[in-house]
Amino acid sequence: MRCSFVFKIVIAMLAFAANSVICRIALRGVHIDPVTFTDLRLISGALVLLPFLIRRKEKVSGLLSLKNALFLMVYATCFSVAYIHLDTGTGALLLFGVVQLTMVVHGVLAGERLSMLRTAGLVLAAGGIGALLLPGAKAPPLSSAVMMAFAGLSWAAYTLAGKNSTDGAVATAGNFLLAVPLVLILTPFISSGVHFDNQGIILAILAGAAASAGAYVLWYSILPHLDSVTASTVQLSVPCLAMLGGVLFLGESLSLRMLLSTVAVLAGIALVIGVPRRKMSL
Repeated sequence: MRCSFVFKIVIAMLAFAANSVICRIALRGVHIDPVTFTDLRLISGALVLLPFLIRRKEKVSGLLSLKNALFLMVYATCFSVAYIHLDTGTGALLLFGVVQLTMVVHGVLAGERLSMLRTAGLVLAAGGIGALLLPGAKAPPLSSAVMMAFAGLSWAAYTLAGKNSTDGAVATAGNFLLAVPLVLILTPFISSGVHFDNQGIILAILAGAAASAGAYVLWYSILPHLDSVTASTVQLSVPCLAMLGGVLFLGESLSLRMLLSTVAVLAGIALVIGVPRRKMSL
Protein backbone atom coordinates (compact mmCIF):
# COMPACT_ATOMS: atom_id res chain seq x y z
CA MET A 1 0.00 0.00 0.00
CA ARG A 2 1.52 3.31 -1.09
CA CYS A 3 2.40 5.97 1.48
CA SER A 4 0.07 8.52 -0.14
CA PHE A 5 -2.85 6.13 0.25
CA VAL A 6 -2.00 5.44 3.90
CA PHE A 7 -1.77 9.21 4.43
CA LYS A 8 -5.32 9.63 3.08
CA ILE A 9 -6.56 6.97 5.51
CA VAL A 10 -4.82 8.72 8.43
CA ILE A 11 -6.39 12.08 7.53
CA ALA A 12 -9.85 10.51 7.27
CA MET A 13 -9.49 8.77 10.66
CA LEU A 14 -8.29 12.00 12.30
CA ALA A 15 -11.34 13.79 10.91
CA PHE A 16 -13.66 11.07 12.21
CA ALA A 17 -12.12 11.43 15.67
CA ALA A 18 -12.44 15.21 15.40
CA ASN A 19 -16.18 14.80 14.89
CA SER A 20 -16.44 13.03 18.25
CA VAL A 21 -14.35 15.66 20.01
CA ILE A 22 -16.18 18.62 18.45
CA CYS A 23 -19.60 17.15 19.19
CA ARG A 24 -18.67 16.39 22.80
CA ILE A 25 -17.27 19.90 23.33
CA ALA A 26 -20.48 21.45 21.97
CA LEU A 27 -22.84 19.29 24.00
CA ARG A 28 -20.93 19.06 27.26
CA GLY A 29 -20.61 22.82 27.32
CA VAL A 30 -24.35 23.14 26.58
CA HIS A 31 -23.47 25.38 23.65
CA ILE A 32 -26.14 23.78 21.47
CA ASP A 33 -28.77 21.05 21.62
CA PRO A 34 -28.00 17.79 19.77
CA VAL A 35 -30.76 18.09 17.18
CA THR A 36 -29.81 21.62 16.14
CA PHE A 37 -26.17 20.50 16.06
CA THR A 38 -27.13 17.72 13.63
CA ASP A 39 -29.21 20.08 11.47
CA LEU A 40 -26.40 22.60 11.14
CA ARG A 41 -23.81 19.87 10.62
CA LEU A 42 -25.67 18.40 7.65
CA ILE A 43 -26.71 21.77 6.19
CA SER A 44 -23.17 23.17 6.31
CA GLY A 45 -21.80 19.96 4.80
CA ALA A 46 -24.35 20.13 1.98
CA LEU A 47 -23.50 23.77 1.22
CA VAL A 48 -19.77 23.05 1.08
CA LEU A 49 -20.29 20.07 -1.24
CA LEU A 50 -22.97 21.64 -3.46
CA PRO A 51 -20.42 22.93 -6.03
CA PHE A 52 -19.49 19.31 -6.84
CA LEU A 53 -23.04 18.79 -8.09
CA ILE A 54 -23.29 22.16 -9.85
CA ARG A 55 -20.02 21.74 -11.74
CA ARG A 56 -20.85 18.26 -12.97
CA LYS A 57 -22.20 18.63 -16.50
CA GLU A 58 -23.63 15.13 -16.81
CA LYS A 59 -26.85 14.09 -15.11
CA VAL A 60 -26.31 13.30 -11.45
CA SER A 61 -29.68 11.71 -10.74
CA GLY A 62 -28.22 8.25 -11.18
CA LEU A 63 -25.60 8.96 -8.51
CA LEU A 64 -28.11 10.18 -5.91
CA SER A 65 -29.33 7.68 -3.36
CA LEU A 66 -32.16 8.36 -0.92
CA LYS A 67 -31.21 5.19 0.95
CA ASN A 68 -27.63 6.36 1.52
CA ALA A 69 -28.88 9.80 2.56
CA LEU A 70 -31.14 8.11 5.11
CA PHE A 71 -28.17 6.14 6.48
CA LEU A 72 -26.24 9.41 6.81
CA MET A 73 -29.11 11.21 8.51
CA VAL A 74 -29.78 8.40 11.02
CA TYR A 75 -26.07 8.14 11.83
CA ALA A 76 -25.64 11.89 12.36
CA THR A 77 -28.79 12.21 14.49
CA CYS A 78 -28.15 9.21 16.72
CA PHE A 79 -24.49 10.21 17.03
CA SER A 80 -25.32 13.66 18.43
CA VAL A 81 -28.14 12.54 20.73
CA ALA A 82 -26.02 9.73 22.18
CA TYR A 83 -23.12 12.05 22.97
CA ILE A 84 -25.13 13.99 25.54
CA HIS A 85 -24.28 11.37 28.17
CA LEU A 86 -21.15 9.70 26.73
CA ASP A 87 -17.49 10.56 27.13
CA THR A 88 -15.60 11.24 23.91
CA GLY A 89 -13.69 7.96 23.78
CA THR A 90 -16.53 5.82 25.07
CA GLY A 91 -18.88 7.10 22.38
CA ALA A 92 -16.32 6.48 19.63
CA LEU A 93 -15.63 3.04 21.07
CA LEU A 94 -19.29 2.04 20.95
CA LEU A 95 -19.75 3.54 17.49
CA PHE A 96 -16.83 1.87 15.78
CA GLY A 97 -17.13 -1.35 17.76
CA VAL A 98 -20.54 -1.84 16.16
CA VAL A 99 -19.14 -0.74 12.79
CA GLN A 100 -16.35 -3.30 13.10
CA LEU A 101 -18.68 -6.18 13.94
CA THR A 102 -21.19 -5.29 11.22
CA MET A 103 -18.65 -4.88 8.45
CA VAL A 104 -16.61 -7.97 9.31
CA VAL A 105 -19.76 -10.12 9.32
CA HIS A 106 -20.79 -8.58 5.99
CA GLY A 107 -17.35 -9.20 4.53
CA VAL A 108 -17.22 -12.82 5.60
CA LEU A 109 -20.75 -13.46 4.29
CA ALA A 110 -19.72 -11.83 1.01
CA GLY A 111 -16.87 -14.29 0.65
CA GLU A 112 -13.89 -12.28 1.87
CA ARG A 113 -11.19 -14.61 3.19
CA LEU A 114 -9.27 -14.03 6.39
CA SER A 115 -5.67 -15.25 6.42
CA MET A 116 -4.10 -16.21 9.74
CA LEU A 117 -2.11 -12.97 9.78
CA ARG A 118 -5.14 -10.80 9.09
CA THR A 119 -7.16 -12.73 11.67
CA ALA A 120 -4.41 -12.15 14.23
CA GLY A 121 -4.42 -8.44 13.40
CA LEU A 122 -8.19 -8.28 13.70
CA VAL A 123 -8.13 -10.06 17.08
CA LEU A 124 -5.32 -7.80 18.33
CA ALA A 125 -7.15 -4.62 17.30
CA ALA A 126 -10.46 -5.84 18.76
CA GLY A 127 -8.65 -6.90 21.93
CA GLY A 128 -7.17 -3.43 22.30
CA ILE A 129 -10.64 -1.93 22.05
CA GLY A 130 -12.09 -4.52 24.42
CA ALA A 131 -9.42 -3.74 27.01
CA LEU A 132 -10.88 -0.28 27.33
CA LEU A 133 -14.12 -1.80 28.62
CA LEU A 134 -12.56 -3.90 31.37
CA PRO A 135 -13.79 -3.32 34.94
CA GLY A 136 -12.86 0.13 36.04
CA ALA A 137 -14.12 1.90 32.94
CA LYS A 138 -17.25 3.93 33.45
CA ALA A 139 -20.27 2.06 32.16
CA PRO A 140 -22.24 4.18 29.68
CA PRO A 141 -26.00 4.80 30.14
CA LEU A 142 -28.00 2.11 28.35
CA SER A 143 -30.16 4.51 26.32
CA SER A 144 -27.12 6.41 25.05
CA ALA A 145 -25.28 3.17 24.30
CA VAL A 146 -28.23 1.87 22.26
CA MET A 147 -28.48 5.18 20.39
CA MET A 148 -24.77 5.05 19.53
CA ALA A 149 -25.17 1.43 18.43
CA PHE A 150 -27.83 2.56 15.94
CA ALA A 151 -25.39 5.23 14.77
CA GLY A 152 -22.80 2.48 14.25
CA LEU A 153 -25.16 0.33 12.22
CA SER A 154 -26.07 3.29 10.03
CA TRP A 155 -22.45 4.30 9.53
CA ALA A 156 -21.52 0.71 8.62
CA ALA A 157 -24.30 0.66 6.01
CA TYR A 158 -23.18 4.05 4.70
CA THR A 159 -19.58 2.85 4.46
CA LEU A 160 -20.51 -0.37 2.68
CA ALA A 161 -22.56 1.63 0.17
CA GLY A 162 -19.50 3.75 -0.53
CA LYS A 163 -17.56 0.74 -1.78
CA ASN A 164 -19.64 0.88 -4.95
CA SER A 165 -19.23 4.61 -5.48
CA THR A 166 -17.70 5.70 -8.81
CA ASP A 167 -17.47 9.39 -7.87
CA GLY A 168 -16.92 9.94 -4.16
CA ALA A 169 -17.31 13.72 -4.25
CA VAL A 170 -20.60 13.74 -6.16
CA ALA A 171 -22.00 10.80 -4.19
CA THR A 172 -21.16 12.44 -0.86
CA ALA A 173 -22.57 15.79 -2.01
CA GLY A 174 -25.79 14.10 -3.05
CA ASN A 175 -26.04 12.22 0.23
CA PHE A 176 -25.68 15.41 2.26
CA LEU A 177 -28.10 17.32 0.04
CA LEU A 178 -30.80 14.66 0.38
CA ALA A 179 -30.14 14.18 4.09
CA VAL A 180 -30.96 17.83 4.88
CA PRO A 181 -34.73 17.69 4.15
CA LEU A 182 -34.91 14.30 5.87
CA VAL A 183 -33.42 15.63 9.10
CA LEU A 184 -35.50 18.83 8.97
CA ILE A 185 -38.67 16.75 8.66
CA LEU A 186 -37.59 14.66 11.65
CA THR A 187 -36.49 17.58 13.83
CA PRO A 188 -39.90 18.67 15.23
CA PHE A 189 -40.60 15.10 16.39
CA ILE A 190 -37.36 14.50 18.29
CA SER A 191 -36.30 17.95 19.48
CA SER A 192 -36.71 18.52 23.21
CA GLY A 193 -35.95 22.23 23.01
CA VAL A 194 -33.78 24.41 20.82
CA HIS A 195 -30.87 26.29 22.34
CA PHE A 196 -27.54 27.48 20.97
CA ASP A 197 -24.90 30.15 21.28
CA ASN A 198 -22.28 31.44 18.87
CA GLN A 199 -19.74 28.82 19.90
CA GLY A 200 -22.27 26.03 19.39
CA ILE A 201 -23.07 27.27 15.89
CA ILE A 202 -19.38 27.51 14.99
CA LEU A 203 -18.68 24.01 16.29
CA ALA A 204 -21.61 22.51 14.37
CA ILE A 205 -20.54 24.22 11.15
CA LEU A 206 -16.93 23.12 11.70
CA ALA A 207 -18.08 19.54 12.19
CA GLY A 208 -20.18 19.65 9.03
CA ALA A 209 -18.07 21.68 6.63
CA ALA A 210 -14.65 20.30 7.55
CA ALA A 211 -14.64 17.18 9.71
CA SER A 212 -17.62 15.66 7.88
CA ALA A 213 -17.98 16.95 4.32
CA GLY A 214 -14.33 16.92 3.37
CA ALA A 215 -13.53 13.74 5.27
CA TYR A 216 -16.46 11.80 3.82
CA VAL A 217 -15.47 12.71 0.27
CA LEU A 218 -11.98 11.42 1.05
CA TRP A 219 -13.37 8.27 2.68
CA TYR A 220 -15.64 7.50 -0.28
CA SER A 221 -12.63 7.85 -2.60
CA ILE A 222 -10.71 5.34 -0.48
CA LEU A 223 -13.42 2.73 0.06
CA PRO A 224 -13.47 1.15 -3.45
CA HIS A 225 -9.85 0.08 -2.85
CA LEU A 226 -10.50 -1.58 0.54
CA ASP A 227 -12.29 -4.79 1.42
CA SER A 228 -14.89 -4.71 4.19
CA VAL A 229 -12.62 -6.20 6.86
CA THR A 230 -9.82 -3.71 6.21
CA ALA A 231 -12.21 -0.75 6.00
CA SER A 232 -13.74 -1.69 9.34
CA THR A 233 -10.44 -2.41 11.07
CA VAL A 234 -8.74 0.88 10.20
CA GLN A 235 -11.71 2.67 11.75
CA LEU A 236 -10.86 1.08 15.09
CA SER A 237 -8.13 3.70 15.33
CA VAL A 238 -10.80 6.36 15.78
CA PRO A 239 -11.73 5.56 19.41
CA CYS A 240 -8.06 5.78 20.38
CA LEU A 241 -7.64 9.08 18.57
CA ALA A 242 -10.89 10.38 20.08
CA MET A 243 -9.72 9.49 23.58
CA LEU A 244 -6.48 11.37 23.02
CA GLY A 245 -8.53 14.30 21.74
CA GLY A 246 -10.64 14.13 24.87
CA VAL A 247 -7.49 14.36 26.96
CA LEU A 248 -6.15 17.35 25.03
CA PHE A 249 -9.34 19.37 24.58
CA LEU A 250 -11.72 18.19 27.31
CA GLY A 251 -9.39 17.43 30.19
CA GLU A 252 -10.33 13.75 30.29
CA SER A 253 -7.83 11.48 32.02
CA LEU A 254 -5.09 9.56 30.20
CA SER A 255 -4.39 6.12 31.62
CA LEU A 256 -1.76 3.45 30.99
CA ARG A 257 -4.53 1.18 29.75
CA MET A 258 -5.47 3.77 27.13
CA LEU A 259 -1.89 3.92 25.90
CA LEU A 260 -1.48 0.13 25.77
CA SER A 261 -4.84 -0.26 24.03
CA THR A 262 -3.83 2.33 21.43
CA VAL A 263 -0.60 0.46 20.69
CA ALA A 264 -2.49 -2.83 20.36
CA VAL A 265 -5.09 -1.33 18.02
CA LEU A 266 -2.53 0.33 15.77
CA ALA A 267 -0.42 -2.84 15.63
CA GLY A 268 -3.48 -4.88 14.70
CA ILE A 269 -4.43 -2.42 11.98
CA ALA A 270 -0.90 -2.65 10.56
CA LEU A 271 -1.27 -6.41 10.27
CA VAL A 272 -4.67 -6.22 8.59
CA ILE A 273 -3.83 -3.57 6.01
CA GLY A 274 -0.44 -5.08 5.28
CA VAL A 275 -1.99 -8.11 3.52
CA PRO A 276 -2.96 -9.10 0.95
CA ARG A 277 -0.81 -6.51 -0.82
CA ARG A 278 -1.81 -7.61 -4.32
CA LYS A 279 -5.48 -6.89 -3.70
CA MET A 280 -4.93 -3.55 -2.00
CA SER A 281 -2.05 -2.11 -4.00
CA LEU A 282 -2.73 1.13 -5.90
